[in-house]
Amino acid sequence: MWGRKRKEASSAPPPPLKDALRKARIDQAERSGVVIDLHDAEVARLELLNEALDPLFEEIPKDIELFDRGISRGDTPRLWIDAVAHISMGRDKRVYRFLQETRYGRTVLAESVNAPEIVHAVTKYLAQRLLERERALAQAPATRDLKFEMRYARRH
Repeated sequence: MWGRKRKEASSAPPPPLKDALRKARIDQAERSGVVIDLHDAEVARLELLNEALDPLFEEIPKDIELFDRGISRGDTPRLWIDAVAHISMGRDKRVYRFLQETRYGRTVLAESVNAPEIVHAVTKYLAQRLLERERALAQAPATRDLKFEMRYARRH
């Protein structure tokens, strides 16, 4: 108007903060894609190990409900063997870590890059747990015997 030329808005560079925010969003999107890929890779490796454990768990009698195997898909995916033992991936996402929760903290039972070594460690663990169960059942008195003793004690 009045003979002045308007400055073009497109020639002005974007504000530095706005540009920095845009770049930060792009970087974050790329990183989150990598994190999701790593998470999916962890779950895939645990699923392969789970399949390798299938023959072992098929040998356990069906009436023994001591083990509850399954993959939890949280921030840290885990392959649970029972209520206190699980397998997770190490920091480099290549190493299997077989861990047991105890009252004193976590104990590393086995750690390896090779799935067969972890399968062997799980085999030993299952055998130990089954023996512990047998000992506990052998030491516990039968409830029928207790009832009989109580009836007998009342009569005499």
